[in-house]
Amino acid sequence: MKATIKTQGQQFAVTEGDVLFVNRYPNTEAGSIVEITEVLSFGEGASFKVGTPTLAGAKVTAKILENKRGDKVIVFKKRKRKGMQRKRGHRQELSVIKIETISA
Repeated sequence: MKATIKTQGQQFAVTEGDVLFVNRYPNTEAGSIVEITEVLSFGEGASFKVGTPTLAGAKVTAKILENKRGDKVIVFKKRKRKGMQRKRGHRQELSVIKIETISA
């Protein structure tokens, strides 16, 4: 089965067994189970359903494999002829999840 889910401010098209990198779920550890209830569409072929905006009763369960930090992104700003330079770095907090079951 395929489903389109919305989690952590992003939308993903998933099937069972997919591994995703999403923004970190707060207060969770590796091995915990997360239920995603914002399912936007579900099914395949003739049994495909689209929610308005979500499907009632549909849910996706995912297992958190790991919490980690993403690659460092350097933000460098400079204004010509003003002597202004600023260099900042950012590392996004991520959760690696594996889709276990999709049910409607």
